[in-house]
Amino acid sequence: MEYKRLKELASISISNVDKKCNENEQSVRLCNFTDVYRNWAITRNMVLDFMVASAKKSEIDKFTLHKGDVCITKDSETKDDIGMSTYVADDIDNLVLGYHCAVISPDKSQLDGKYLNAFLQTSFVRKFFELNASGSGQRFTLSLDAIGNIPIPMISLDDQKKKGLLFSLIDRKIENNNKINDNLAQYADTIYDYWFTQFDFPDENNLPYRTSGGKMEWRNETKTCIPAGWQIGSLYDIADFINGLACQNYRPQNGEEALHVIKIKEIHEGITDSTEFVSANIPAKYIINNGDILFSWSASLEVAYWFNETAGLNQHIFKIVPKKGLYHYFVYEQLTKYIDKFRRIAESRKTTMGHITSDHISQSRIVIPPAKVISMFEQRMTPILNAQKSVANETRQLVSLRRYLLPLLLNGQTYFED
Repeated sequence: MEYKRLKELASISISNVDKKCNENEQSVRLCNFTDVYRNWAITRNMVLDFMVASAKKSEIDKFTLHKGDVCITKDSETKDDIGMSTYVADDIDNLVLGYHCAVISPDKSQLDGKYLNAFLQTSFVRKFFELNASGSGQRFTLSLDAIGNIPIPMISLDDQKKKGLLFSLIDRKIENNNKINDNLAQYADTIYDYWFTQFDFPDENNLPYRTSGGKMEWRNETKTCIPAGWQIGSLYDIADFINGLACQNYRPQNGEEALHVIKIKEIHEGITDSTEFVSANIPAKYIINNGDILFSWSASLEVAYWFNETAGLNQHIFKIVPKKGLYHYFVYEQLTKYIDKFRRIAESRKTTMGHITSDHISQSRIVIPPAKVISMFEQRMTPILNAQKSVANETRQLVSLRRYLLPLLLNGQTYFED
């Protein structure tokens, strides 16, 4: 098979557009490192996700993204995070690429952008980037030469488009599934707010409690009025917080059964080729299963469901286990609502890696409804959670299929018929 260097097939530019809004510059939407890192494709459905910044006219002329472009992450704290690519699937008005990234504009007479994006995701290219990254310790980077020297397997443009389309269709389905689950999560969040923020849960007559004149009482602990008889407690009153292991100390030995290690990266991306392994013989409390709640308490403070395979829990992440008689959705929503307070605490600590402690959890103050109300809420939420699991399972299968097909793309084994 013939190979050509990427620089022979495309123009490559490294962005220097920062996240600031400066006077005398034009307002733009900014496609940042995380937008490139977390998405197989950039689509018009994401338009509201891009931050607003400003750029000079010369920067806008050079780094405006166009349909068919491919973007990659150029530098990061770890080698695993550089060279991650995304395809620009739609023209989006005023969208400019941010710094720490590079834009690749293929010569469309020689190279298809979808095909290039898929090829850049292969283990061959991942290894190429790892070997050609410069820097050590705190930061790794890809030079313009390193990016330009990637060897691209040259197949006919028609075959490129067919293979690129295959991966694009898989990605579109994954994107649609993610949107479905986002909408389900928003629906659940709306119900939670209606019940436990506005306190208009159904009363004994199936009428909204507060609006229908349900008795409320002032509580100093939360500086709010809550339904009479409801309790005030901490997050520890509704769930156990199990911190993960230093999994590097529990690697599988001598053919021992293994589990994938779940770090913050896996919470975002799921299982990838770079995901590490831990012995399956770790204590059961450090094993996470499909539907468990995870809370990363260091650096990136966020709460998420784990809709994936059984795995091992790494340090800096809590597995949240509801107390007896309580339920996943209620606990998940309570913790999600409290996360902004934890983020403010972490920011105020002025450390290089913001985090929270067990004291912060014990000092939290939340409203705890009677068991009957929680049970009613969970009955409403269970079909939503089951739907989210089902959609996430299909997405996981699609991601697995994409991962299986990528090596075949590299060696030309994928087959198409008109």
